[in-house]
Amino acid sequence: MTEKELKAAFQALSPEEKARFLEIENREWLESLEYVLKVEGPERVEELLRLLDEYLFRHGVYPANRLSTPYLNTLPKEKEPPYPGDLELERRIANILRWNVAMMVTRANKKADGIGGHIATYASIAELYEVGFNHFFRGPEAGLDRDLVFFQGHASPGNYARAFLEGRLKEEDLENFRREVHPPVPGGRGLSSYPHPWLMPDFWEFPTVSMGLGPIQAIYQARFMRYLEDRGLKPKSSAKVWAFLGDGEHDEPETVGALHLAARENLDNLIFVVNCNLQRLDGPVRGNSKVIQELERLYRGAGWRVIKVVWGSAWDALLAKDKEGHLLRRFEALVDGESQRYAAFGGKELRERFFNTPELKKLIEGMTDEELTELTRSRGGHDMVKIYAAYKAAVEHRGSPVVILARTIKGYGMGPTVMAKNVAHQVKKLTEEDLREARRFLGIPIPEEKLPELPYYHPGPDSPEVRYLLERRKALGGFVPERRVRFQGGLEVPEEEFFREFYEGSGGREISTTMAFVRILAKLLRHPKIGKYIVPIVPDEARTFGMEALIAQVGVYSPQGQLYVPVDAGTLTAYKESQKGQILEEGITEAGAMAEFIAAGTAYAHWGIPTIPFFITYSMFGLQRIGDLVWAAADQRTRGFFLGATAGRTTLAGEGLQHQDGQSHVYALAAPNLLAYDPAFAYEFAVILEDGLRRMYGRGEDVFYYITIENENYVHPPMPEPREKVKEGILKGLYLFRAGEGKGPKVQLFGTGPILNEALKAQELLAKYGVVADVWSATSYKALYVDAIEAERETRLLGKARRPYVQEALEGHEGPIVAATDYLKALPNLIRGYVDRPFAVLGTDGFGRSDTREALRDFFEVDARHIAYTALALLHGEGKVTKRTLNQARKDLGLKLEEVPPHRR
Repeated sequence: MTEKELKAAFQALSPEEKARFLEIENREWLESLEYVLKVEGPERVEELLRLLDEYLFRHGVYPANRLSTPYLNTLPKEKEPPYPGDLELERRIANILRWNVAMMVTRANKKADGIGGHIATYASIAELYEVGFNHFFRGPEAGLDRDLVFFQGHASPGNYARAFLEGRLKEEDLENFRREVHPPVPGGRGLSSYPHPWLMPDFWEFPTVSMGLGPIQAIYQARFMRYLEDRGLKPKSSAKVWAFLGDGEHDEPETVGALHLAARENLDNLIFVVNCNLQRLDGPVRGNSKVIQELERLYRGAGWRVIKVVWGSAWDALLAKDKEGHLLRRFEALVDGESQRYAAFGGKELRERFFNTPELKKLIEGMTDEELTELTRSRGGHDMVKIYAAYKAAVEHRGSPVVILARTIKGYGMGPTVMAKNVAHQVKKLTEEDLREARRFLGIPIPEEKLPELPYYHPGPDSPEVRYLLERRKALGGFVPERRVRFQGGLEVPEEEFFREFYEGSGGREISTTMAFVRILAKLLRHPKIGKYIVPIVPDEARTFGMEALIAQVGVYSPQGQLYVPVDAGTLTAYKESQKGQILEEGITEAGAMAEFIAAGTAYAHWGIPTIPFFITYSMFGLQRIGDLVWAAADQRTRGFFLGATAGRTTLAGEGLQHQDGQSHVYALAAPNLLAYDPAFAYEFAVILEDGLRRMYGRGEDVFYYITIENENYVHPPMPEPREKVKEGILKGLYLFRAGEGKGPKVQLFGTGPILNEALKAQELLAKYGVVADVWSATSYKALYVDAIEAERETRLLGKARRPYVQEALEGHEGPIVAATDYLKALPNLIRGYVDRPFAVLGTDGFGRSDTREALRDFFEVDARHIAYTALALLHGEGKVTKRTLNQARKDLGLKLEEVPPHRR
C-alpha cells in the first residue's frame, strides 16, 4: 500500500478500532524496547533512540522536550516556502551594499587614520537584513502595525549604505562617516559611528552598540507593546519587535537576563535574529564547541521557539544523498574553530579535514575543489531562501518568542585578509588584493584601474536594483530605520492648583519624602487627563517604598490576570494582579525595570502615546548598577521620572555598606539631558514634578529626571514666601530657606535633602555663639554646576558677562559657606570655583556603615555639630571668631575628631 492508502485506511477506522490499534502499536514498541534493554543493554537503547531522533530531525520533526537538536537546519528543504521576491536582484543589492560599506569605512580611515568603523560585521549580516527589508520589516506608514527593529550596532555602515541607495543619504554623507563635529565634505551631514538617536534623531531609534543593551530593551519594548494593548492605550496590532544581535554578545548578562520574561509572558511579537558568525573581537566565540548548539539549549530551556539556519542550499543535495546519517554525525563532531578554517582556506582544506572517512569521501566523489569551496561558504545565514523560510515561520508562530540562529561568515566576500579571519573585526582598510577579490566575488562592475580610488557603486536611481528596493519599502510602509516623533508635546498636564496641597507642608505630621511622593503619585493616577498615562515601575520593592495601597488601587500588570486568591484578600492592601493593571512590578531586576522605563519613556515617539514612567528603586542599585542603561536612555531621548529611594549615605539606618548611597548624584552628572534633584520637603518635590511634566509632556523636551527620596520621617514645612522666587530657586538648584536673625558674624549653610534639617539645627547651635547663619536648600548641585559652566563659557567666548546663578542668589548674603550633603564631597565642590568666599564641604566619602542615623552622621562628620563647628572654624580663619571660642565650641559640641578621615576607615 502507498503512504496515501495507509493514511486513508487509518482514518477509516472507527474510534473504538483506532483505540485498539494504538494500544497494540504501543505494546509492540514497548516489547521491542524491553527486549533490547534486557538483551543488548542500555547503551544500545541510547543508540536506537539517537537514531530515531536523527530520523525525526531529518524529516523536520523536533520533539518539544529536547534542549538540543542535531546541527541541522530546523526547517528541512521540503518545508521551505517559495521565495516571493527576485532572488538575483536581492543578492545583487546585498553585494552592492557590502561593497559600499567597505568603501565607506576604508575611505574614512584613509582621510583620518584610526577613525575606526567596521566592515566585517555587516558583511556577515547583509542577507539577514535584506530579507527583512524586502519582505518583513514594516515601516512608519504601516501605522500601529509598524515594526520596531533593533539593528546590530557594529553593522551600522550597512544601514547607511542602504539609505544611500534609497536616496535618503548622499555620497557626501557617506564621506562624513564618523565625522560629526567637523564633516570634511561640504554638503554632507556627519554620520554617527553607531546607532545614536541623540545624534541622528530622524534616523536611528535605538542605541544598540553597547553589548547586551539591545536584547534586553527589545524584550521590554515587546512587553510594553502588550501592556499598552491590554490597558486599552493602543489598539491590538500585528507589530513585531525584531532584534539583531551577535553570538558573542550572549556573554553579556543583559543579553540573556530577561529571556525567561519573554517566554513567561508569551511574547510572540518578539523575534531575535542571532548573527552567528562564530567570531568576536579577538577570535572564535566558542572555538572548541558550537555556539549555535549552546544558544539553542539556552533559548529552548527558557521557553523560546528556536529556528536554526545552519547550512545553505549547496548542502541540500549531500544531505539528501546521505541516507545513513554519516554527514549528520560529522556535523555533530564539528567545532566552530574548525569550521572557520574551512571558510578561510576553502575547498582543499574541507576535502582533507572534513570529509575524513570512507563514507564521507564517497559522498563527494566527483566534486571539484571549487565546488567544495562553495560548500565552505554555503551557510544558512547567507542563503536568502533559508532565511525567508525561517522569518516566515517566526512571524507566523504563536504562543512564544522566537529566536533564529543563523550561521554566517564574518567578513563574507571581503577578500583573504578579512573573511573568517581572527582579525576581521579590527580590519578598517582593504588591501589591493582584498579589493580585487571583493570586486570579483561581489560582482561589482568597476574597472580595475579605478580600484585605487575606492569608488562607491550606485547603479543609478532608475536601475532595477534601486527601483526594486524602493518598491519593496513602499509596500511595507516606508523606510527603516526612521525615527518619527509622533507626539510633539501639548499634553494637558496638571498646573499649580493640582499641587497646591503639597505646598502647605505635612500639617505637623512627620513624613518622609518617599511618603510625599507616593501621595502625589496616587493623586496623579486619579487625574482625569493624564492618570491613564502614568506608569509606575518598581523592581519588587513597592512595600518598602510604601506603595502597597497603590497595588490594591490600580493593580500590578499581568497578561494572565490573577489566577489565584491572594493570601491578603479582603484587606485594604490586597495584592492585586490584573490584565489592565497599571503598575509594572519587574521583580528583582533593576536592569529590567530600567529597560521598561526606556520603553515607557519612548512610547511618545514610537506610538504617539505619551506614557509617563515613574521608576522607583533603591538609589544604591540605580545609577551605580545600571548606568549603561541610563546612558542609553539619555541617547534614546527617553522621558520620565527616575526615583532613587532610600537615598543618601546616612538616611538608611542599619543597612550598611552595600545599601547606603552617597554617590548616585555624582553618577548623574554624566548624562547631559538627565536633570538631578535631591529635595528635602514635599513642596520641593511637587515643584520639580510640576516642572518635569510641563517640560517633557507639555513642551515636548527631550529630558528626564533623577530625583532622590528618603525614608527618614520629619515634619515638612509649608513653602516659604515669596513662593515664585522659591520655586525658581528650587528648579535652579538653590534658594534661601530660612534667614538668620540678629547681629553678629555671618555664615551661609547649604543643606541638601534630609541634611537640610542638620543645617537648621546648626543654625540654632551657632546662635549660642553669636553667629548669624542663613540656611539654604541646595536642591541640585548639578543644576548649579551646569549653569555656572554655561555662564563661564558665555563670558569667555560670547562676551555676555553673565554671572552664575549661585553668585546672584548669594548677593547680599555675607559670610563663608558650609555645604553639607549626604553625598560625596565632590558634589558641592563642583561650585567651589564659582563662589567668592571661603567654602567648606562636608560629605559622606567612604564606605557606609550599619548604625543609627545619628551615629552615621557623626561618623561621616555631617551632623549639626560638625556643621556648626566648621562654620566657626571658617569664621576663625577670617578673624571673626576667637580661638578660645572655637576651642570652647569643640568642647561644648562633644567632638572627638579622629586622625584618620572616614573615607580611609
